[in-house]
This record gives sequence, structure tokens and C-alpha cells, in this order.
Amino acid sequence: MQSFEMPEFYVPYIARCNPHLDSARLHAKPWARSVGILDGESHQIWDEGNFDAHDYALLCAYIHPEAPIPELNLMTDWNIWAFYVDDYFLHTYQGHHDRSAAKQYLDRILVFMPVDLGPLPATTNPMERALADLWQRTAPEKSTAWRKRIIESTRRLLEAFLWELDNKGKRRISNPIEYIEMRRQVGAALWSADLVEHAMFVEIPERIADTRPIRVLKETFADAVHLRNDLFSYQREVVKQGEQTNAVLVTERFLGIGAQQAATLTNDLLTSRLKQFEHTAATELDDLFEEYALNAQEQAAVFTYIRGLQDWQVGAHEWHIRTSRYLNSFDKQAVGRFCAAPTGLGTSVARITFSSQLGYKARTPFKHIPYKKVGPTHLPVFYMPYTISLINPYLDDVRQHSKAWAQQMGMLNTLPDNPDIFIWDEQRFNATDLAFCSALLYPKATSAQLDMEVYWPVWGTYADDYFSAIYGHTNDLVGAKIFHARLSDFMPLAPNEVVPLPLNPVERGLIDLWMRTVDLLPMNALRFFREMVSKMVGSWLWELSNQIQNRIPDLVDFIEERRKTAGLINIPRLAQEQHILFKVHHTLTMQQLTNAALDYVCFANDIFSYQKEIEFEGAIHNSVLVIENFLGCNRDQAVQVINNLMITRMKQFEYIRMAEIPVLCENLNLDAQACEQLFNYADELQNFMCSSLRWHQMTSRYREFEIRRSTHSWREIPSGFGMSSS
Repeated sequence: MQSFEMPEFYVPYIARCNPHLDSARLHAKPWARSVGILDGESHQIWDEGNFDAHDYALLCAYIHPEAPIPELNLMTDWNIWAFYVDDYFLHTYQGHHDRSAAKQYLDRILVFMPVDLGPLPATTNPMERALADLWQRTAPEKSTAWRKRIIESTRRLLEAFLWELDNKGKRRISNPIEYIEMRRQVGAALWSADLVEHAMFVEIPERIADTRPIRVLKETFADAVHLRNDLFSYQREVVKQGEQTNAVLVTERFLGIGAQQAATLTNDLLTSRLKQFEHTAATELDDLFEEYALNAQEQAAVFTYIRGLQDWQVGAHEWHIRTSRYLNSFDKQAVGRFCAAPTGLGTSVARITFSSQLGYKARTPFKHIPYKKVGPTHLPVFYMPYTISLINPYLDDVRQHSKAWAQQMGMLNTLPDNPDIFIWDEQRFNATDLAFCSALLYPKATSAQLDMEVYWPVWGTYADDYFSAIYGHTNDLVGAKIFHARLSDFMPLAPNEVVPLPLNPVERGLIDLWMRTVDLLPMNALRFFREMVSKMVGSWLWELSNQIQNRIPDLVDFIEERRKTAGLINIPRLAQEQHILFKVHHTLTMQQLTNAALDYVCFANDIFSYQKEIEFEGAIHNSVLVIENFLGCNRDQAVQVINNLMITRMKQFEYIRMAEIPVLCENLNLDAQACEQLFNYADELQNFMCSSLRWHQMTSRYREFEIRRSTHSWREIPSGFGMSSS
């Protein structure tokens, strides 16, 4: 008996089959046999019967419908290798949880992918023989930048394999946010997205490879691929094999619902991710091309790449229906149902109406009514396992110092060019009381040190309010982009770099703080911090773009972009004291640790600020509202879901600190001092979460009497202001 009836899928593209399918089939089995995947050495993993039934040549014929014979053969071989490694790893190591042997096996993979195309070592097993052959047939045709990208994708895939092995050994089921982020890696779709460049004979220009639009296109592609696979593979992998890496299972456990409801919600999220892919392709590429001055050939390469991702997406859906790898007793005709829609770039708006015909619960992402009266939010009981025992004795002094600094920068005055717009006055500054949060976070800092720890959050919070008042209430996206572009000029890296004259308190505050910070940080930390500030303000552009469209964002996109909008978390001090981070911050372990802490703080802020943002500011970027929209629930239910996410993220933080950081230290062969620095960083994040929650509970910034007072002048702004509802 099947656990659930398969949902109706949103499939916005038409599947095409490569005319060279028969050639790929004729090639695939001899190649697999030649490298040892189908001989006696691997008979416990695959035999000829299930190799034929899985039909990886059919998969590649659908996901690469335009590839010529040699390229189709190559892509087929790559996918045979990837599925073989996955099945071999499951069979050999996950049953016995032999982490040491598993890591040794996986470590050998990158040895056969040298970025400089140097000589390869001798192979010792089918995986290595296959990979050595594949790398020599693939890498010489691509640039060094592409090789580095796919090597990095492979490295993260290997990290995720070990994460999955550890979770299974401890019978640990991920929280939903952790699951989405780690499934991208362990499912290999990001790695497959890199191979699409090879299959389509294009490359993403290196200067845009790490930009938001390209990243979102790859990640939405990967999430949709994996969510679909989780629906098809639930019976085989969860019910029969006891696997825990499955979105349906994660949703069941987190929400306490049955498999059928969980499958419906998983499909809803799949639909949302596909629509985010379409939305990004239709609305964010023009600005990207202009900002990075892509020529016609480079733009064409990006569009060709997107077409390759679309083919992969719909082709994988078709293969899942046809292959027996996942479907044995399912009614294949039933799971083949899907709702076709207009295809191609620029047609996402035309497809919006189709969502009502599906199970997609994000019913009205473009029909939110702003400024709806909601009243105060009933606060839940927050899970906070840490305590604050000290508060900095210089708190009162720093309160006065930070107010004087804000006054000097012009933050507490009316704006000469916008005298009717209220940003801050002395009362609002006192009510916000950012010095209190920093005094909790750094109880042993000197008065001078605490000043710097307060000035940066003051600047970031004021800049956020300034951006919202000046650009958000006029929907002035052009002006906002100019504002964002100018900020880099006030963070010079060269000693003699000319800085323009600051035009507003944000620019004056930034150059003042930057010059105070330059001498505190090494150059690598300075570049990192500069990039973080730029990304924070850049995320406000993303918010403004959604606001202009009155579009409640996709759930996953919101959570991941929200971390950037959270403001500054005392990075200068962290960067100064934790130099080891610049060696290991890119590992999945440290990223998950940081993201868990940031999510906890962001979710708490969204609960406290709900009335301020929804009722008085007409905002849409609040996790409570996003959950209301996605689940179709009320505010109280959404608050409970967010609070449960906070609990699971905190427990994940505790788990990483206790169980994963020691393993990371061992894997990277870090010395005692370096390991201590990692734990110190975890302590800083722990204190950050605890201090932030206490500050939210004490500040008047989000209380109704202060909100009404500080937003009164916005209600008197001329009629041109206000969020668009179109």
C-alpha cells in the first residue's frame, strides 16, 4: 500500500527526448562494464537487470534533449557515475555507519579532479576508474573558473554525504530549513547544474557566477529537482530503506501531520520554487546584464544555460514517471498528471493563474492588502537555553556616546531635502536603545570598544529606516540603486582612494565608521566586512522590488535573503578576533552554525515587529506573513510555526556546537588554538542570540505607543507616497 496519493505537479515546460537515445543506450552499458560498475566487483550494488530498468540513458536523453551523440554519451556516463556512487555509499557505509572509511572513500574523489589537469594517481576501484575517465573527457574543454566551480560543488556534495551518514547513524531528522539547504548538496543537483554548462556548450561569465540571480536560478532548480525526487522516492527510500533525507518525512515530523498532507505541502513548495525560478529569470536578468555590462554573446550564453536548466527540470520529471528506480506499484498514469502552462522567459505572469488549479497554497502572492489593522501580536514562549549573567558597566556612558555620535552624523535631525519625512529623533533613539543589546553581548569590553560595538548597529538600523522612508514609501527603485551604488565609495580599501562628499547621514556615518574600522582589521577581514555591508543594503533592493510588485516572496527565498537584511552582527570584532573563520567559514558546518543563529534572531524580530511592519509600514517581508500566505493559516498559527522553527534552529545550533565542530576540527586537522577559536565564535553567536532576544523583550521600538508616535509624520506625507498595490 502506498503512503500517499501522488499530487498533481506543476510542469511549466514541455519534455523533449533526444533523438540519439538508442546510441546512448548502446554506449552506456559497455562503458559501465569497462570501468567496473557492472562487473563482478560491483555486483552487490547493481546488476545488469536493474541497470537496464533504471535506464540512465533515458534520463539523459530527456534532460539533455539537444546534446549531440558524444555529449549525450558523456552526460550519461556522468549520471551513471553519480547514481552509482550514491548507491555504493548507501550500501557500503550507511548500514554500518563507518564514518572513517566513508570519509577515506570520498576524499579520493577530489584527487581525480585536478583543476590544473595534472596527472592522475592510479585508480583502485570502479568509482575512481570511472571518474578518471570522465574528468579527462570533460575538464579540458572548460575554463579554469568552471573547473573550480564544479570542484567546489563536488566538495560540498562530499561534505553532505557525511552529514547524511551522521544523521542516519543518530536517527536524526533535520529541521525544514536545514533540510532544504543540505539536500541541495547531497542530492547533487547543484553539481548537475554545473554540468549543464558543458552539455549546452556555454559558460556563465565568471564575474556574474556568484551574483544573486544566478545563485537563485541554480538553487531553485536544485530544490525543485530534489523535492520532486523526494515525492517519487518516499516509498522506496523512507518506507522500505528507512532513509531520513526526504522532504515529505521532514514535513510530517515538523508539523505533526500525515504523509498525504506532507506530500501536498512538499508539492506546494516545489511549485513555489519553480515559480521563483521563472520570476528571477523574467525580472532580475536585465539589471544583472546592465550592471555587469554583459555583451550580446554573454547574454545569449546565460539564456542558453537557463534553457538547459528548464530541459533538465522537465526531463527529470518525465524520467521519474518512466523509470522503475522509484516507481514499481504506483499508478504511472496517475503520477503523470500535470498542469501545463505557457513556457519560455517572460511568461511567468501569464502562468500565475494556473496555481489555483493545483495544490499550491501560496494562493495570492501578488494580492496582499497593505496596512491591514492587525493589533499587537501575542508572544509565544521562546526557547532560550542560554543566559546572560553580566552587563557592561559602561552602558550608561555608551548610551550617551552613541546618541552624541548619531546627532553628529545628522541622524536625529530632519533631512534638509525631505523635511516632512520622519526617520529618527532623540525619543526614538532612546526607545530603540541599541546600546543595551551591545552591553549584554560584550560585558567585558572597554568603554572605547563598546562604543564601536554600538556605532555599527546604530548605523545599520538607521540606514534601514532611512532606506524604507526615502525609497520604500515612494517605490523609487532607481534612486535606491543609486543610493546602494554610492555606498561602496565610502568604504575605500586603498589608502589614497578619493572619497566623495557625503550627502546624507547614512553616508556620513559610513565613512566615519569605516575610517575607524580600517586600522582594526586585516585586509581579508576588511574585504569580507565590506562585502557584507554591500549585501545587506543590496538585500533592501530585493525587498523594494518585491514591494513594488506587492509580491509576498517565496518561502525559501525569503528565509535565505532575510539573513542579509538582518543588519550588522558585530562582525568587526568577530573578524578581528576569529581569524580562523576566513579559512573555514565556507564549510557547510560553519555556514549551518551561522545560519541557524541568524535565523533564530530574524524570526524573533519578525514576531516582535509584526504589527509595526504589517499595520503601520505596509511591509510584506516578515516571516509570519510569509508563513500565513504559504500555509493559508492565521497569524497566531503562523507565529507558532515560526516559534517552532526557532526552537529547531536553536537545537540545531546546540547540536552543531556539540557534535559537528569537533568533527570539523578533526577533518581539517586544526590545532588546539584554531579549534578554540571556532568554539569562541560559537560562543559569540550564542551570546548574540541571547542578547538579541533580551533586547527585543526590553526595547520600545516595537511597542504600539512608540510605533504610533514615530510613524505619525509618515501619515502626513503627500499622496505620492505609499506602497503600490498593483
